[in-house]
Formats: sequence, structure tokens, C-alpha cells
Amino acid sequence: MSILVVPLAPRGRLRARSASAPEPATPRTSAELDYVLSRDGLTVSAQGRCAPSLLPRADSVALVLADCDVSWHRITLPKAPAARLRAALAGVLEEALLEDAEQLHLALAPQAAAGEPTWVAAVDKRWLAAELAALEKANVFVDRVLPASWPDEPPNGHFELADETDSRSLALHWAHADGVATLSLQGGLARALLTQPLPEGARWSATPAAATAAERWLDAPVVVLPAAERALQATHSLWDLRQFDLARRSKGTRALRDALRGLRTPAWRPARYGIAALVLTQLVGLNLWAWHLRSTLDAKRESQVALLQSTFPHVRAVLDAPLQMQREVALLRAAAGRPDASDLEPLLRAAAAAWPADLAAVESIRFEPGKLTLAASSWDAGRIEQFRAQLQPMGLRLDVADGRLVLSRAATGGGRS
Repeated sequence: MSILVVPLAPRGRLRARSASAPEPATPRTSAELDYVLSRDGLTVSAQGRCAPSLLPRADSVALVLADCDVSWHRITLPKAPAARLRAALAGVLEEALLEDAEQLHLALAPQAAAGEPTWVAAVDKRWLAAELAALEKANVFVDRVLPASWPDEPPNGHFELADETDSRSLALHWAHADGVATLSLQGGLARALLTQPLPEGARWSATPAAATAAERWLDAPVVVLPAAERALQATHSLWDLRQFDLARRSKGTRALRDALRGLRTPAWRPARYGIAALVLTQLVGLNLWAWHLRSTLDAKRESQVALLQSTFPHVRAVLDAPLQMQREVALLRAAAGRPDASDLEPLLRAAAAAWPADLAAVESIRFEPGKLTLAASSWDAGRIEQFRAQLQPMGLRLDVADGRLVLSRAATGGGRS
């Protein structure tokens, strides 16, 4: 699964300004961003710098914060409901924070348990929220926010130049079980904080530009680790700072995108192949069944045409075999002097058979081709229903309109209007 890593440059720090200079209303976001693209999540496939809207697409996106932008606090996690946990953390950390807790975004360590010691990461909320909003405006949806380093064992030290043009601006990011610190190596503070001899098993790395100075200061070899590879390594941690009010909210198209992205992972490859095979089988089966039904229908039509032409050889052009057959039979019946089922005599016989015995003769009769109309102005609803019930077994239909009964041959037996 491909992953896009966006390492954020350290945010701007406070500088002296005149009393008349207004404070910025919103934190400044980066116009261009560095990025690292990995096709497998293990090796760097591409890297560069561009505007957020031009960032390459990937299955997931991770935002990596600089070491100096995250502060770390060790507390005992309070027992509080999920809805009030953020407020409880602010209360516990109130004395340890240099800023108002409402101005900071807090995040708990993975698998933190109530009543147990745990680490809490604190980040400037306005700055982080502005960076996330700028990326989302460019249709880049961040799945995880990660620290570049975090409290861990064994200790890990990474050297880099604070200013790429000045080899004397060497800095050390020191992460160990007791926290994370960014130390300038100018002066003796760093040596005073590092225990001597150096912790056994500590891992040391440095950017290519800082490697020589780091080995000279450390008096030991270091692993050359470019910034892109270090940012990609951060994605292997279990940390995710998108918590509480900055947690991801997957709704609508976002939820669909997340579901589709999950289906593209290697774990779902057998299921994808199975679904594709099932859909292909269904399409082939439906087409074969449609071909079979079309062949059966064509065969029946051909048999109707053959029956018509064998019975009435003079019919050459066949457009509608059943209709033409019906017309030819009607012509033969008329030539033989036999009435059709919808002629006057059959309809009169049927009406006479169903006529109520307690009624006198019909007042008036009118016949149209296929329809016999009888006057019945004095009939009530019950008598009409009885008359209709008598006619239905004979295949006749009875309609009532303006005190008149209209008998006609039903297209299908027993229809009622």
C-alpha cells in the first residue's frame, strides 16, 4: 500500500516585535511542502517539494511533525469518560504546561490505560489545525499525524544541522525512556545531559550534511539517515496525534474513500480476485441465458409463421402471425355463416341465461361490434353484482355506465371493471 509522508518544517517561533505590531490572527501555513512517497511503505520511491495541490496521490497520507514542535509529559492517565477525557488531561497537566491548555492539542500514547503511567504529546493547536485545513482544502486528507521521535527504548539520537549553510549549527534530537529533547551542541549543555559513558545500545544517526560533525562530536560512528528516510521511519510507529477534536471524521465520500482504500490493501487481494471472478461468471451466465431465451423466442415465432403459411398458403407476407391467423379464421367463419363469440346472437344468449328470473324483459337493446348494451336504470348494486357473477364463467365482461349494462368478450376470463 502506497503512503505519502509530509514532514512539516518547524513552526515559526516567537520573535521580538514592536508594541504597535499586531499579533497574527491565524498561524501561517506553508506555501510549499516537502513530501516523501513510498509505494510499499518501506523504501522511498520519490521525494520533492511542491504546493499542497500538487502533492502525489497515495493510499494513505501521514503528516510528520518536527521534534521541536512536540512536547512530552509523563502522567498517570485519569479515569474519566471518553467525552471528558480531554478536559481531565488539561486539569492534570495544568501546572506542567507553559501555555494555556486550551491553546494546545493533546494526544495520548498508544494503548494508554486509565490509572496507568502514560505519555501525553502536546502541540500548538492553532498551527496544527491550520496545516490540516490547508491540506484538506487541496484535497489531501491526512490519515495520521506523527511525531518524528518519541520516548522509547533503546535511546535514539539523531544529528542534523539547524542551518544547512552553517556546519557549526549542529543539533541533537535525543529520544529515550524519560522523554525527548532537542539540544544545540554549541556549549556544554548537551554533554552535561548525556550520561557518560553513553547509554549502551543507543542508536545514533545523522543527516548526510551533519554526519562528519556528528562523528567528531560523538567520537563514534553514526548511521547516515537522510531526512526523507527518517520521515518514512516515523510511519512505522503506533503513534497518531489525530485525537479528540482533531480526530479524523470519515463521513460521506470520505467514508467511501476509506472503504475503497481498505479494499485495495494486499490483505484483500484474494477477496478482490474472488469478487472479480464472481462478477465475470455472472455476466457470462446472464449473457448465455439471454441468448437461450432469445433462441427459444425466435423458434416459437418461426413455428407460428410456419403454422400460418401451412394453414393459409395464400398469406405470403407475415408481419404478425397470431393477428393474421385470427383474421383469416374470422373470414372463414363469416364465409361459413357461423357467428363469432362477440357477435349479437352469442351475447344475447349469454344475457338471457344470466337474466334475473324476477325481472321483466329488457327495456332497450343496442349492439355495436363486440358490445351489447342493455337498459337497466332500475337495477341496484346487488343485482348488478349478481348479474356480473353469472356472466364471468362465460368469459364475458360487464361494465356499468349511466344506468346501462355493457356486455363484451373479456380478453382474459373473469376480468372486472
